[in-house]
Amino acid sequence: MEILAFGVQSDEKPLIEKAFAGQHEVRCLDVFLNKDTAPIAAGYEIISTSVNADLGGSVLQTLAAGGTQMIAQRSTGFNNIDLDVAERLALRVARVSYYSPYSVAEFAWTLAMAVNRRIIRAASRTRDFDFRLDGLLGRDMRGRTAGVIGTGKIGEAFTRIAHGFGMELLGWDVAENPACAALGMKYVEKEQLLAESDLISLHVPLLPATHHIIGADALARMKDDAILVNSSRGGLIDTTALVTELRAGRFLGVGLDVYEAEAGLFFLDKSLEGIDDDTLARLVTFPNVIVTSHQAYYTEDAVGQIIDATVGNVADYLAGRRSDNVLVPALPAG
Repeated sequence: MEILAFGVQSDEKPLIEKAFAGQHEVRCLDVFLNKDTAPIAAGYEIISTSVNADLGGSVLQTLAAGGTQMIAQRSTGFNNIDLDVAERLALRVARVSYYSPYSVAEFAWTLAMAVNRRIIRAASRTRDFDFRLDGLLGRDMRGRTAGVIGTGKIGEAFTRIAHGFGMELLGWDVAENPACAALGMKYVEKEQLLAESDLISLHVPLLPATHHIIGADALARMKDDAILVNSSRGGLIDTTALVTELRAGRFLGVGLDVYEAEAGLFFLDKSLEGIDDDTLARLVTFPNVIVTSHQAYYTEDAVGQIIDATVGNVADYLAGRRSDNVLVPALPAG
């Protein structure tokens, strides 16, 4: 069987081809799945998609009409998929429920320390042989407070690193993680965490309840010299409100690996044409902001685990098995 994979990065292609070798043929495309590219999938029973694929109702209908029966998404998040429509169309949808949490947690800390120690500015200066220290003053993390919003696997990994720095630990989640509590984390209301934390890192999924969890009110509660990091989903932050606060001179630094309107931008080269997103264009002009293109997960370890899980999801579908990765069809209630 030939499988069609959308949104494959050049680094991923040999890994995907190797993982499926001897089992199935795989056709890798660098284009992302959307309403314009969905007709390419006609005749393919199984397709694989990336996190920025458009799997809304109209795209799913096009896929189903073309003969697609199984969608294997190469990510943990699935907020881009209309699961109700997929169920109605009798499509099988699976995701990757687990991969290295250290990839994202370590990258979140990379962003935090890069804005704290002004690494981008310093590196840019030294390339021009400007070795002044003016404007590069950072601060120690030891003794300061890390606020972790979402203490699942990735949040726990982030917390362990914060503990290694010798930080005070505050956490917020719908359920406490005993491993984080054992490190000395104190679970508090979100409002207290926002007000007391020197560093805030987001590690919750994007759900209706978490959309814009960092909005104007939340931003107003934060310390003027706080560091904010988001390596989870762009929709967790109201970016327009964030720009307003940054224009007022607030926050020591902001590190963003995700952006709420990243679809159609991230993973693509827009350097020769520019973008018409005024909010993102303004955001990247602030000297205390670093924006990267959804690369926190992008390590050999994590990508390898994602691909292996995708191969397993395909094998399960063909064998009529079900795993915890399957989103559709949903399990019966109870």
